[in-house]
This record gives sequence, C-alpha cells and structure tokens, in this order.
Amino acid sequence: MLASRNYLSLLLLSTLMLMAAPAWADNVETVLMPGQVIEGHAKWEENCAKCHKRFDKAAQSTLCQDCHKDIRKDVQQKQGSHGRFKDQRDCKECHTEHKGRAENIAQITDLTFDHARADFPLKGAHADANKVECKACHKPKAKYRDAPSDCYACHKKDDKHKGNLGSACADCHTERNWKDTASKFDHDKTRYPLRGKHAAVKCDDCHANERYKNIPMDCYSCHKKDDKHKGQEGTKCEECHDDRSWKKSPFDHNKSRFPLMGKHEKVECKKCHLTPAFKDAPMDCYACHKKDDAHKGAYGQKCEQCHGEWDWKTITFDHELHTKYPLRGRHLTTRCESCHKGHLYKDKTPADCFACHKKDDKHKGQFTEKCESCHTERDWKVLLFEHDHDTKYPLRGRHRTTTCGSCHTGHLYKQNTPTACYACHRKDDVHRQRLGTGCADCHNTRDWKIWDFDHDQRTNFKLDGGHKGVECYACHKDKMDTKVKTSTVCVSCHKKDDKHEGSYGVQCERCHDASIWKSIKPGTGALSHRQEVCKWVSGGGPLRLRVHVVLIVS
Repeated sequence: MLASRNYLSLLLLSTLMLMAAPAWADNVETVLMPGQVIEGHAKWEENCAKCHKRFDKAAQSTLCQDCHKDIRKDVQQKQGSHGRFKDQRDCKECHTEHKGRAENIAQITDLTFDHARADFPLKGAHADANKVECKACHKPKAKYRDAPSDCYACHKKDDKHKGNLGSACADCHTERNWKDTASKFDHDKTRYPLRGKHAAVKCDDCHANERYKNIPMDCYSCHKKDDKHKGQEGTKCEECHDDRSWKKSPFDHNKSRFPLMGKHEKVECKKCHLTPAFKDAPMDCYACHKKDDAHKGAYGQKCEQCHGEWDWKTITFDHELHTKYPLRGRHLTTRCESCHKGHLYKDKTPADCFACHKKDDKHKGQFTEKCESCHTERDWKVLLFEHDHDTKYPLRGRHRTTTCGSCHTGHLYKQNTPTACYACHRKDDVHRQRLGTGCADCHNTRDWKIWDFDHDQRTNFKLDGGHKGVECYACHKDKMDTKVKTSTVCVSCHKKDDKHEGSYGVQCERCHDASIWKSIKPGTGALSHRQEVCKWVSGGGPLRLRVHVVLIVS
C-alpha cells in the first residue's frame, strides 16, 4: 500500500515537473530514462533530444544517422552492410540502447556477420576461415568498415616484385591462389596479345628482373640470339616468322609484289634473296636466270614473254594473243629460231611467206612472192587457191587436173593470163586454123577429142542425109574466123558433081536432096514434071536446050 502511494507521488511529482519551465525537461527525462547508455553515447546521456524526438518515434533513425553519417551514406548509396538490407529497418531493431555502459549493442560476431553484404565479399582463399582469420585484415582499435580492400595493403610483404609492378595485384593474381597468375591476368588486353608459342612462355623470359613497364615489343629484342641471319636480313623478324613456329616461315609471298608460282614455290629463299637482299631482291627473270639463257642474250632479257614458272623448257608465249601473226597449221610445231633469227624477237620479223620459204619456191619466183595466194600453213603441197571463186575463169573438166604451170607460164600470175582456148591449145589444133580459133565452138573441157557442135541448132543449114558424114572443111574451105561466110548453095560444093553441066541451072535441090544425090526427088506424075520443066524453061535456060526440052515434054 505504501509502495503504491510512493509511486503515485512520484508520478505526480514528475507530471508537475513536466508542466513546469522547459529548463527542467531534460532532468525529468533523465529521471525517467530506463537505463544507462553505452560508453560511446555517455556524453549525450543527459541530452535525450540528441537521440529522441518527442511524440515521433519514426524520427529516431534519422537522429541516429545524424551522428553516424557513414551509415547514412551507406544507406543512401546502398553500399556496405547497412545499405544492402532488402528492407530498411529502424536502428533500434538491431541496436537496443539503455542497457548499461558495457553493453554491446552491435551484436555481430565472426560467425553471424554476412561478409557478402560488405563492400568486400570474401572469395577464394579469403572465404576459408581455416586459412584467413578476421584479425588478419581487421586490425585492433580500427573500425571494421575501415579495413583496406586493396590487395597491396595486406600483401605488401608478399610482393616479390618489390613494388616494381605497382600495387594493383588483382591485375595478375586471384583470391584462389596467389601464385596462379595465368588464370587472372589477360595479356590479350594489353598492347601485346600472346599468341602461339608466346602463350606458354614464362613471364620471366620476357619480363626479366621484374621489369613490366616499357618492355620492347619487337621480335629482335628478345630473339637476337636466335637470328641465324646474323642481322644481315634486318631486324623485322615478323616479316618472315611468326609466333607459331620460329623455324617455319608463314610469310605469304603471294601478297608481295612477286607472287611465287610454279617452280618458284619450292625454291629456297636464299637462292633469290642474296645477302642482304630481302628488300632489294630483283624481280626480273634475267637477274636470276642469266646462266640458264640458252639464247646467250640474243632474244633480250624479258624471259617471261616466252617462259613460265612451271617449266623453263615449256614455251608459254601465245603468238596469237601477243602478236599480229597468229600461228596456224605447220607453223604451230615449227621451232621459234626457224623464223626468228638473230635479234628478230626485238626487230620486226617479216610476216610474208616468201621471206622464210624462198628456198621452198619451186616456181623460182615466176609466180610472184605472194605464196599465200595458193598455199596454206596446213600443208605446203596442198593448194588453197580456188580458181572457181578467186578468178573469172572457173576450172572445168580436164582443166581441174591440169598443172598450174601448163597455163601459167612465165610471170602470168601477175599478168592477165589469157582465157581463150587457142592461147594454150594452138599446138593441139589439128585443123591448122582452118576452122578458126574459136575452139570452144566445137570442143569442151571434158575431152579435147570429143566435140559437140550442133550444126542443126546453131546454124541455118541443117545437116541431113549425106551431109552428116562429111568433114567440116569439105564445105568450109576458108578459115572460120574470116569475114567470108560459107555458102549454103548446093552448087558451091557440088559443081564438080553436076552432070548436067549447068543445063538445069544451079538449084540442085529442086531435083536432088541430101539423102541420095543420084536419085531424083519423087514427083506427082508427068504433069507435075512438065510443070517443073516449064518453070525451069520459063525461068530462062539456055536457048538451044529450051526448045529441045519443050519438044520432048510436049
């Protein structure tokens, strides 16, 4: 009962004090404080407003961060242990105050703290508690958050490079194994990526004496001792060698100004690249193959015009593409020197046939020098000349098998060869020109002895009866090529046969015909005969015969 009265009295007293002047407020709150604060907050123990705001519990966390600015920064930037909470909490949920000076209000141990929420998550060997203790990184009297996160701060004593490579250990080393550098450092991200055999080379081979800065990147700096050329071929090893194999050259000669073709692919470099001549190696054939020149320089120095890289003895010169004289027929298998003599590769080689074939000319120059008019490259003995197409005198019959020289004598290929038969066949004229020189009127080219003159169709004097077997010049007394025309009157040929001695006139055909000379043409009786006789008499016969005939007829 007494205790209750004392409590009520104390409560009343407290209420009165709160209603008193504001200067007394802190003292009253101190009186009502549930317990002492921790040693770190002791200096603010009498100033409750430092951590509390009247009638506003939510403001307490803000007041905490006013003092613990580093925590506020973590929360705002979502870093550190406090900034990585999924759901933000009030400070008092984890850090309960007023439990005494020695109370640990941050009840976090090595076992309960989640280092993954810190700015330095533990990985590799750092996560193995058997290898690394917290105190190895977190020094006494130092805040956990102030523990250094860079490797060099902890591993300076382990630096075998003595600081020559700087303090960025993580560029080469990992948390899994300090000695394992290859799995961490990516040399490809440097200005000198490791390729081929370089990928398996120890770092010390290039980075001697822990030298990692200003390392030369040219081959010769490291491989000078391997240079079998003794510096004679320059110091740019990469032009012929690469990092895959030092002994095997990957140099692609086809990308140079002189691609290697044919036999050149298997030739040793030193055969052409005379020391020191990788830069100034000549690219003309003659510079290397002068000793192989069987022509002794007679055909110039441009070997590539006729020879190729595949086979020196095989001629590649395309006469058809590179000259104005394409090779045809027998010329394809003719040796070059047969036409090209002396320096005629340089000078103009004559392209006319006679220049080369003069010795083969059986005509002895009589038929001009234009051999191609009759001969071809296929065969010298086969004639190309087509008389039917190339002249105005087509060859027919026996003329086809007649030798050219039979008609073309002397230089008649140049001059106009006569086309008249008599010009060539005068010696064959058995008529002795009695029938003229128009041989073609009776003869043809099939056979000289066969003649086909059709007297019935080509003249006005039909040959019938006894006339058929009569020789031509029995009637044609004069030469046929004269202006004198052969008479068609019977008496001109039969005057010597006229037994009437002209008594009956010269019109023999009135009584006679060509069938039988000795027979009289059959009439139509005596009257018709008298009439014929009278016609003859009245026509004017000799006077002495006229009276005699009239008497007989009458």
